[in-house]
Amino acid sequence: MNPVKSIDLQATPGHLIRRAQQIAVAIFAEQLSSADITPVQFAILNALLGSPGIDQVSLAKRVAFDPATSGSVIGRLEAKGWVVRQADPNDRRRKLLVVTPAGVQALGLIQADVARIQEKILSPLTPQEQSQFVQLLSRLVQGHQAD
Repeated sequence: MNPVKSIDLQATPGHLIRRAQQIAVAIFAEQLSSADITPVQFAILNALLGSPGIDQVSLAKRVAFDPATSGSVIGRLEAKGWVVRQADPNDRRRKLLVVTPAGVQALGLIQADVARIQEKILSPLTPQEQSQFVQLLSRLVQGHQAD
């Protein structure tokens, strides 16, 4: 009676990407439960380490988060003492972000764990498949960034 058929979600990229992201976040949380850091906090802290003095809007673009999300994450990183906001000497309304020594130390303590997490996420694939998968994901993301 119903001509509409169920879609096989296991064959749809959107569903598989969402599941892969859930798996990646779960592995991150499991491996770093004692470090008190989320994947989003790590991404922002890591980006700040490479760009000290960047403003919040530019940082949000760099890590592909909306400014409101990045603002709340930065607030949590500030509360931990890992990031400080400083007024831009050329524009007092603009806040520049810097990782504190405690933030650098926190990153240093987990970087090896984060590398192992990436390996665990990709572990069902052969080394060649891992490389190809990351390259294809990168192309997919880059291809949609202009949209």
